[in-house]
Amino acid sequence: MKILLAPLIVTLALAVLCCGEKDPKDLLGSPSADSIKIKKEVANTFVKRQKRSSLYEWYSEYYKSPMEQMHERCENYPPCDYLSDQIGFSMAYNRFFGRY
Repeated sequence: MKILLAPLIVTLALAVLCCGEKDPKDLLGSPSADSIKIKKEVANTFVKRQKRSSLYEWYSEYYKSPMEQMHERCENYPPCDYLSDQIGFSMAYNRFFGRY
């Protein structure tokens, strides 16, 4: 067992010396801020927004149903949102905003 332990310790010590972090004062190996930044045009070439493929998707994006509008109104008001988790949306909405 001692025969295997000595080479293992020597190997680990060499690995630490070889792979250890460089001196923090050595800035030659670190990348500069200019090399990290990319231009806006280059970034937009691979990050594209998905286009709406049909008229229905476009319409539903901009014009929400009355029920969806009520859900958003309740979600944006924290007491109503909390109560809707406890007793349900319809009862919470009726309590805070009246009959729907």
